[in-house]
Order: sequence, then structure tokens, then C-alpha cells
Amino acid sequence: MVIKLHDTLSREVKALEKRAGEPYKVYVCGPTVYGPAHIGNFITFTRFDVLYRTLKVAGYEPYYVRNITDVDDKTIKRSQEEGLSLQAFTEKWTQKFHDDCAALNLLEPDVEPRATEHLQEQIDLVEKLIEKGNAYVGGDGSVYYRVTSFADYGKLAHFDPEQLRTQDTNSAGTANLADEYEREAVADFALWKAQKADDGANSWPGPRHPETGERIAGRPGWHLECSAMSMRYLGPSFDLHGGGEDLCFPHHENEIAQSEAATGETFCRHWMHSTHLLVEGKKMSKSLGNFFTIEDLLEKGYAPAAIRLAFLQGHYRQQFNFTLSGIDAAKSGLEKLEKGLQPLLEKAGMSREQFTGLVPPFAENLGAFQNAWNALCHDLNTPAALGSLFSAVKRASKQAETAEDAQAALRAAATLLFALGLPLFAAQEAEPEAVEVPSDIAELAERRWQAKQSKDFATADALRAELTEKGWQVLDRKDGYDVVQA
Repeated sequence: MVIKLHDTLSREVKALEKRAGEPYKVYVCGPTVYGPAHIGNFITFTRFDVLYRTLKVAGYEPYYVRNITDVDDKTIKRSQEEGLSLQAFTEKWTQKFHDDCAALNLLEPDVEPRATEHLQEQIDLVEKLIEKGNAYVGGDGSVYYRVTSFADYGKLAHFDPEQLRTQDTNSAGTANLADEYEREAVADFALWKAQKADDGANSWPGPRHPETGERIAGRPGWHLECSAMSMRYLGPSFDLHGGGEDLCFPHHENEIAQSEAATGETFCRHWMHSTHLLVEGKKMSKSLGNFFTIEDLLEKGYAPAAIRLAFLQGHYRQQFNFTLSGIDAAKSGLEKLEKGLQPLLEKAGMSREQFTGLVPPFAENLGAFQNAWNALCHDLNTPAALGSLFSAVKRASKQAETAEDAQAALRAAATLLFALGLPLFAAQEAEPEAVEVPSDIAELAERRWQAKQSKDFATADALRAELTEKGWQVLDRKDGYDVVQA
């Protein structure tokens, strides 16, 4: 099963090529933990979660690394404002991020490195760049990357590097020391920031000064972190790198420059970027009242599964308008899926608990669900996949003639639901309890069960319809059935 995705570098939809005998290596830029991640962040993380799941189903054996940025301008500033150590401050927000991930049913990455735990890898990379002439110590004592030393600078964001305002000699007054900056303000960027008074205790012995040999006290620059951590766990050249579209420049551009200058190898073979969302038709802003965290939505009473489904209504390369009414529609969609699967569960003799307990691999022949899977495999088209999923459930219910047919359809449905990360029947922790029923209803239910055991499905279906008309429903188990009021 081949997955095709748009590649930011080539601007083409390309097949993801898995190298024989190796996992498919993926790196996604994770959160900077200085506060709660908002829904704009989480729609991106959810999209990459769907990619991770789809790669798993397709047999790519993905190895997924998503980092935690726990040292930068923002984390240092906020931690000092709250009177907390950097570690205590970032740990609080890292745990919050993990809680939100769990609520949205995001799979944990295989590795989640933190910048402060990989300082040596970053220091080694800086010293290599200094040695090769791509980096230098500026007048303020910080180490900068010389943009003009990398001929391909700008290839990811597709602009002419001659248009950038760069400089061969930096000073404290003119160097670009910020972790984030706009394109028109670009200059040689900081790899290692020399210690300054505003940093407080947040300083570490860094790379050696090329002239004095003394270690430069300070802390890593934001762009440096991801290069060092991705190469630590995935090697100097890996398969796919992703993040939000805002990271394409300067963050990912700088990663390419510093990594390829250091190793001489292609840093990453495929680049994937998630487009930003609008909220209620406007750019998300606290002043507009449309800025939401996951906790905000949960406090409004929205279910996590409905929030996730609402996220998936938009294609990752198209701007998506996220609305609260869209979450309501997603809730109705989940209920529709659950209702649509119920006849298949009954015909298959499978409980909801058994269905939700299915684990991959699920199905090789996807039958009615093939179109939904094809949509995911072609540029991760989640809106098309969802549309096909809903119609496939309805079609599979009509086509299944035997318990075996129903079981095969349910395995196929579970495959798609896993790839999309949509947990059904989450609102009900247990099957509805059987109740005492009138003797005539009990007799009809027993006759239906015996007909089903004898594979007289026409009679079984007719009796089930009669029970439904009388306001009762039969829920089959592997070893029997329950009768509940409809």
C-alpha cells in the first residue's frame, strides 16, 4: 500500500518511499511548552497523528519522533515571571500537553526528546559548523550561522536568498538573536546564545570558542534543537519532516542549512506542512474571543471525539474554518456512525466492546471501505475519507448477508476508524443492561436467535424487524443475546 503526499520542497505529490529493512523515519516539531497549546496547534498534531496511524496500517513501520522545546526565549521569560525554575515551569505545561493529546486520542510518539536533555548533541553540532566555516562567534559572544555560506538557503520556502538581508560580520546590535522572526528581518541566525542577565540561572557550558578554547556559557538557539535531536534519533538523513506551515520559514529552512552543512547529506527526503485554520471565519485571536484551548472546548461540554472529528473535516493543505457548530455536526456524525454499525454488530454477533477492542492489523480486503482508505493514501485527504466512510457503513450494512460478511465489514470499518483515530461508543462504558421483558417479546427474541443459529437469516431479520416495531432491540453476543428497549 503506497501513500502519496505533497512535498513542500518539490511542490509535487510524491509517493513515500520506504527503504527495505528500515522503519519509515518521521520527525515532527512538537510544542514549545510555555502555556497551553491551542486548537491551531492541535489540528496540526492531529493531522500528523492520522499520518502516523495511516503509515502503520499501510505497513511502513513508522518510527515517530516529536520533540518538546523546553528552552527558548518564551519559556525562560515566562518561568521567571512565575518565579519557577525552567524545569518546573516546562514540566507543568508538558504534562498539560500530554493530557490534551490523550483526550484527543493521539498516539504517543516512539520518542519524545526534550531540548534540555540533548545539550551535548547541540554543542557538538555547533562546534562542527564553526570548524567548517559555517558558523562564527559574533561581537556579543553568541555563535551565529553564516547564511551566505550555504548556497541552497531558501530552497524549501522557495525564495531567492539574494533577497535576504544577511551580513558577514554581526554585532550585538545587528545580529538576529530572536528565536522567531519574519522573513523580511532575516539575518545570520543564532545557533548558541551567550548568557545574558535576563536569562537568570538558565545557562550551560556550551561550545568552545575557536580562539580561546573556553566554553561559551549560554543556551541553544531554537533552530539548532530540532536538527540535533532529529539526527540523534533518525540519523543524518531521514524520511519525512513535518510541522505547521509557519515553521517552513525560518525554522525548517534553518534546520536544512545547518544540518546539511554539517553532514553533507540530504537532511530530509520529504517535507509536509499543515495549513493554519480560521476560527469562526477569522484568524484566531484572544481579542476576538475565538481563541480556544482543548480545555476551553471540554469545559463547554464538547466531547473529545467530536472535536477530533471536526478537525478532520478540513484537508491539511487547505485553510479550514473551525466552528463550534462544526463540533455539534461532528457529534451527530459520530452518533450516525454508531447507529449505522449496529446492524452489522448484530449480524456479526459482535458486541461493541469486542469491536472497539480490535487491534491492527485489521483487514486486508477493505470491500466497501476501499475508497475511504484510498482517500487517506492520496495526500491524506481526510474530508474525502470521512465522506466515503459514512457511505461505506451504510452500503456494507445492506450488502452483508452472513455473519462472516458482517465481521469482515466490521474489520474494514475498524481499520479506517483506527487510521482516523476516531473512537466510537466512547460515551458508553458498558453494554446496555438486559431488562425483564414480556413473555411474548422474549419468545420472539428466542425464535430469532434460533433462526440465526440455523443460518435462516431471512426469518431472523423478519423477527428482528417485528421486535423493532414493538419497541424492543436484540443485542447479540458471541454466546447469546440481550433484549433491551429501543
